[in-house]
Amino acid sequence: MAVAPPRPKDLPLSALRAFEAAARLESFAAAAVELGVTPGAVTAQVKGLEAALGAALFERAARGVRLTAVGARALPGFVAAFDAMAGAVQVLRAEAAPATVHIATLPALAQLWLSPRLPNLRAIAPEIAVSITAMEAPPNLKRASYDLSLFPGTSGTLVAPEVIFPVCAPGLAARLRQPEDLAGVACLQDASWAEDWAVWAADAMPGQRFVPRGPVFSLYALAVEEAAGGAGVLMGHEALVAGHMARGALVAPFGTRVTLARGLRLWSARPLRPGTAVQRVAAFLLGQGWPA
Repeated sequence: MAVAPPRPKDLPLSALRAFEAAARLESFAAAAVELGVTPGAVTAQVKGLEAALGAALFERAARGVRLTAVGARALPGFVAAFDAMAGAVQVLRAEAAPATVHIATLPALAQLWLSPRLPNLRAIAPEIAVSITAMEAPPNLKRASYDLSLFPGTSGTLVAPEVIFPVCAPGLAARLRQPEDLAGVACLQDASWAEDWAVWAADAMPGQRFVPRGPVFSLYALAVEEAAGGAGVLMGHEALVAGHMARGALVAPFGTRVTLARGLRLWSARPLRPGTAVQRVAAFLLGQGWPA
């Protein structure tokens, strides 16, 4: 009577995913953020995988980890495999819910740029549901379950140039005659775009050293409301303050405007098939009209 040998035990998919993310990102902490778990969980998954294999995949050091020769040889195959799996999952989601479009974007863009456009989008295509997730950095669309990414940067299709210039309430603007007058008022700053004041000042006040003094905000939308309320002068991003300027709540006291190298860009990990909800929403956001 033939006796079948014991079947080799499968390696846990969660542990393989933890290894691939940590190796690709070269960081257990970054892998934890991408996978939505704690760094301790990633460490435990990798340790369990190493124990099951009987081989080390990472070399531990005081300043972090690096792949062993075994881990380095295995990594490319796992990257390709998980990319392919993520792509298949995204296709499955799109086929299961073809009228739902998931967009990832900055909190400020979600509130000040996307939100005002959604009523028109719903009026044109009530059958399409748009889901928006606000985050501080662009997601890895090869792995994340988002259809479109809308962020300032250099990759993707340009939606609008990134133009910056100071803005403030009309009453405060009446007191400002030249850029040097900014030294006497509060200059509101956004923590994510702290360098923008220096970039604009270099163009508006060449050869002068300008240090903005004023409160720092972690939410740009809140800084915009504070500026509209007269709290100080904010470095405006044209796409984000256009609505307030159209209503007269904010004005530009100076004529100098600076166009940055980055721009507001829309990106997708996959080609957009004509006629799909994602392609129609992308065309709408790009100002290309509304495809039939």
